[in-house]
Amino acid sequence: MSTTAKVLRYVVLVPLTLLFVSPLVFMLVTSFKTPGEAVQTPPTWWPDPFTTQAYERIFQATDTPVLRWFANSMIAATANAAIVVVTASLAAYALARLDFRGKNVVFALVVSTLFVPPVILVIPNYEIVGRLYWLDTLLAIIVPTAASAFGVFFLRQFFAQLPRELEESARLDGANRWQIFLLIVLPLSRPALATLALLSFLTNWNDFLWPVYVLFSPENQTLQAGLSTLQSANSVRYDLLMAGAVVASVPVLLLYLLAQRFVIEGVSRSGLKG
Repeated sequence: MSTTAKVLRYVVLVPLTLLFVSPLVFMLVTSFKTPGEAVQTPPTWWPDPFTTQAYERIFQATDTPVLRWFANSMIAATANAAIVVVTASLAAYALARLDFRGKNVVFALVVSTLFVPPVILVIPNYEIVGRLYWLDTLLAIIVPTAASAFGVFFLRQFFAQLPRELEESARLDGANRWQIFLLIVLPLSRPALATLALLSFLTNWNDFLWPVYVLFSPENQTLQAGLSTLQSANSVRYDLLMAGAVVASVPVLLLYLLAQRFVIEGVSRSGLKG
């Protein structure tokens, strides 16, 4: 790449980076402002005075158990991601490697569910969760989305690109289908599995509508649903809202930084072949 091309590249990338990062920086800065400065016009880019009272308020108040909400969200998102990876990998391998009547029809039906708006399923899922006595429990936000059509499609595309020769060699050595899946296919699919786990975690972590419907007790709320109460309970304290948003953003940013290599590799190697 020539020097001119490199300069032009950074001329484009630097403003775009600043554009996308500035809201995060402003959110972080506002969380350390006083309530008055948080709504000051024009806004300031550095708190004066610098204070941590917003964090002290959300962590110490009994009516906003943020740490409990954080733990609930972490448990629910982690459990949901684990179940999605297990169920999607099993279904995807069957659709990619096993030969059975109606396989293409089953795959088409799975993919077709991606076109169904999730909001349509709120009432049916609510009825099912209620009949199972899971309302106001974490099971209500873990299990209903554990069967991921996107996960099946994503992993099926990845599995279809793996060399069949590796599986055939293992079969000649006496390995059965289950051993091939566990010892060969899954280790080779770690980038795709990590990508799916990350996407599933983020989807569950950021979900707001469904937890609001099925979780009622303050101590059972997830972080996204619980933070919404800060606005009504505290007359729009923007310093509190931004502090809560920072708490909700930290795990997501750390998780993406740790898994970005797998995400890039998993996405680049999936969806290239039908």
